[in-house]
Amino acid sequence: MADDPIPSDVTRPTESSTIERATSYPKHKIRFVLLEGIHPAAREQLERDGFTVEQIDGSLSEAALAEAVRDAHVIGIRSKTQIDATVLAHAQKLLAIGCFCIGTNQVDLASAAARGIPVYNSPFSNTRSVAELVIAEIIALHRKLFDRSASAHAGRWQKSSTGSHEVRGRTLGIIGYGRIGSQVSVLAEALGMRVMYFDVRPTLALGNARLVASLNELLEASDVISLHVPATDRTHSMIGADEIRRMKPGALLLNNARGSVVDLAAVADALKSGHLGGAAVDVFPEEPSKNDDAFECALQGLDNVILTPHVGGSTEEAQAAIAVDVAGKLARFVNDGSTTGAVNVPEADLPEQLPTDKGRPHRILHFHRNVPGVLNTLHQVLASHGANVSGEVLRTKDDLGYVVLDVDPGDSRPVAEELEAIAETIRVRVLW
Repeated sequence: MADDPIPSDVTRPTESSTIERATSYPKHKIRFVLLEGIHPAAREQLERDGFTVEQIDGSLSEAALAEAVRDAHVIGIRSKTQIDATVLAHAQKLLAIGCFCIGTNQVDLASAAARGIPVYNSPFSNTRSVAELVIAEIIALHRKLFDRSASAHAGRWQKSSTGSHEVRGRTLGIIGYGRIGSQVSVLAEALGMRVMYFDVRPTLALGNARLVASLNELLEASDVISLHVPATDRTHSMIGADEIRRMKPGALLLNNARGSVVDLAAVADALKSGHLGGAAVDVFPEEPSKNDDAFECALQGLDNVILTPHVGGSTEEAQAAIAVDVAGKLARFVNDGSTTGAVNVPEADLPEQLPTDKGRPHRILHFHRNVPGVLNTLHQVLASHGANVSGEVLRTKDDLGYVVLDVDPGDSRPVAEELEAIAETIRVRVLW
């Protein structure tokens, strides 16, 4: 799939320009569409770099989304927007997708890769925000703060220590000891909690946290269970009625991971029976697409239950950091072809194009099916046009290859057209 041809009326910046990096396609014609109220720091950064940015609050229906991305070169989303193969089929100009959050399960990664569209996210920027929310929930549930607050707001004075506990000395069981789980571990230990964790991958314990051999061991020994796992087939409904029965009577359950990993009906039954002492849920199997939409959940109205509208990473600090991080990755790909941080295509960290004594070289970005002989065919095409290669990077990932060629100045159009005609070619883009 060839990208838009380079316009013949491009005004190229001078070599001495330090305000805008030179590109073969005018930046103001490269259109970013940012959905779901992405923090304005992203727009500000991209506009400073010369791009045109459209910002839309909230998510869109599939039909509206398909229309919105029809002329977009880059789209930015958060967790509600679903980009599947049907949407991608409408996005003929799309170069890249930015997920301004931790997860990328809302995007059909394989379909995007098959079109040569890298997908970026920000796996680290809101780690602390989620971890702090977990600690706040643990304390609030132990002290029944939400119930006491609701009573006071309703004019009822309920001063009692019954059912109210310190967290010091309690055992926290963490399922998934990655970036967030390990941060929770450190903060919980600082409060005097004992920490154990279970993870399917080898992970290094921080502080005095202890790895356990099985999920069942964790469930049976913990006063609090906190989930920090991705949404996969393996984690789907991993906490259901059977797992809840293994938990201690009066234990607490927290899910700030993904809505698909916990059976909420089973949690509701355990709360009503008294087997669970409380719960905090920030993520749900079905979530409203925008603020003020109707929301229903099996846990509504139950005692000592904290329900929050997917705000684990929603702090000003985290959202600003995510905006800057993902916007920077997207801009680098558009500007110089770097795919560092992409989750679905080979990663290549590329230098900025610099002029030589012959002028500014062309940079050819070539996504292709990873089969033997493709690189040789590319070289033959370049040789047939007398093109001298001054730099080359090749990266592969599964059945996808990505080669970046810096070629001495010349007429790039016939070269790009011939590369496009190679049977294994997925996408060709020429920079400068």
